[in-house]
Amino acid sequence: MFAAIACGAGSASAQITQAAPYTPPDDTPSIRVGATLFGDYTYTQSPQTPDSDGNLINPSEFSVRRSYINITGDISHLVAFRITPDVARETNPASPLSGSLEFRIKYAFAQFNLDDWITKGSWARLGIQQTPWVDFEEGIYRYRFQGTVFSERENFLSSSDAGASFHYNFPSNYGDVHVGLYNGENYNKAEVNDQKAFQIRASVRPLAGGAPVWRGLRAHVFYDADHYVRNADRKRFVGSVTVEHAYLNAGVDYLKATDQTSITKPEGTGSGYSVWATPRSPKGWEGLLRFDHLTPNTASDLQTRNRTIAGVAYWFPHQGSVSTALLLDYDGQTFENVTPAQPAQRKIAVHALVNF
Repeated sequence: MFAAIACGAGSASAQITQAAPYTPPDDTPSIRVGATLFGDYTYTQSPQTPDSDGNLINPSEFSVRRSYINITGDISHLVAFRITPDVARETNPASPLSGSLEFRIKYAFAQFNLDDWITKGSWARLGIQQTPWVDFEEGIYRYRFQGTVFSERENFLSSSDAGASFHYNFPSNYGDVHVGLYNGENYNKAEVNDQKAFQIRASVRPLAGGAPVWRGLRAHVFYDADHYVRNADRKRFVGSVTVEHAYLNAGVDYLKATDQTSITKPEGTGSGYSVWATPRSPKGWEGLLRFDHLTPNTASDLQTRNRTIAGVAYWFPHQGSVSTALLLDYDGQTFENVTPAQPAQRKIAVHALVNF
């Protein structure tokens, strides 16, 4: 009997799968340095402007529109940070630094990773950081080096602001939510009152488990509830649909804005839309097509601003997160029933991107 029990125990132990050894998370502190550069040469076809002698000329210039130094790192697997100085040109003619390139902070935040408790890619941030919509859309659009996305180019939203935010990834890649409380004055201005901007973006990928060709389809909703002063609204709503595919990224945005700078002034509402597509080949060549339409005040539907962008780009082959590109593009704007009247603007430019 003892021999039978011993043989059975030996057979059972041979069938038990050994538990995989536990690998603790890597908590070694690390730091990384990268850079982003936007350079261009721009030729203005119209309107012509007079020089200091009164000659009508077509302005042209070489310029660096943006230059970032990205410093990112990990204190542990739970705590990360980013510090990004931003170099931008001072355009205020009243400033003694007008025309100079100024050094300022674009991002400076601590990030607390929540992967140990909820879905991977979820986190909380505190500091000067990305707002929920602009930076997110730029990651799909990819042509920030030509110009900002519709909501920022028309001065309705900013890509960065000081505040606290939370990001949650839905399981199985079905979408995410980013919600935050910000000063509302943008990263390049100080807070001016006691009002805060509540911003939220929700994105849904309805066919994440479907055929690969449809997995890049997403729907987005963004809302910004803010006030210039107490009871004077500054609200923004964006509804968007985007598609990401190996040969095409595309999107349609609808924006509605409500502004009342003081309770003593009337409320104004503007709306508009942007349609864009970036078809590309596997050889690095890519097209850029975009049309923006804005009605600054819906009480006067006759006043509109339209922008047409068309270009062709070459993205150099790289591995990892490095990206470099050259873009030849046309950027034209028309203004209808605007007071005072503005002539059409047409520019041709060569834009360059370096990012690593």
